[in-house]
Amino acid sequence: MSEEPRRISVVLFDGFELLDVFGPVELFSLVGDRMAVEFIGPEPGPVVSSQGVQVVATDSYEVATAPDILLVPGGQGTRRLVSDQAFLSWLRAWAEPASLVTSVCTGSAVLAAAGLLDGYRATSNKAAFDWVRRRNDKVEWVAHARWVQDRDRWTSSGIAAGMDMAAALLTHLFGSAVTHEVTTRAEVEIHEDPAWDPFAEIHGLA
Repeated sequence: MSEEPRRISVVLFDGFELLDVFGPVELFSLVGDRMAVEFIGPEPGPVVSSQGVQVVATDSYEVATAPDILLVPGGQGTRRLVSDQAFLSWLRAWAEPASLVTSVCTGSAVLAAAGLLDGYRATSNKAAFDWVRRRNDKVEWVAHARWVQDRDRWTSSGIAAGMDMAAALLTHLFGSAVTHEVTTRAEVEIHEDPAWDPFAEIHGLA
């Protein structure tokens, strides 16, 4: 009997960053029936990205099944979400049973604002890093990191860094051979060192 697929629940919101979502989702989709991806939005139906592309959410926040692995992307919409107390309360409660809580880019600001990174190490987009770390001083913000794994929390730097984190997550879940097969099929060169981060220097953070 085959194992149940690991379920990735992606939280969509108006103004999410497209590559934050579909960089990781592309890699997740290449492991076949080992993973299942679902998109959760304010309501079922189209959700507009920062780039204007609409992505269809299959379930609303209100009725979404408790997540196995959740992913919160970044994007301009996070500037609003960090002050949306109703959303943050929902996210905090909904995320509680998750086995893994992940974010890409400024999605970590949303996790932090919801209290989901209290006592954890985390990183974020380096161009927005000062703004992100002001969301919560209970987080140990790591400026120089491509991504950070701290127990059941995974956070990545900006945008394309989400693919590196996703590859590391696949290795964590299924082993390096699976990740190698996936990245070869995608013809993508992954940074495997979480400390590789030239953008921290570029933005004067290290």
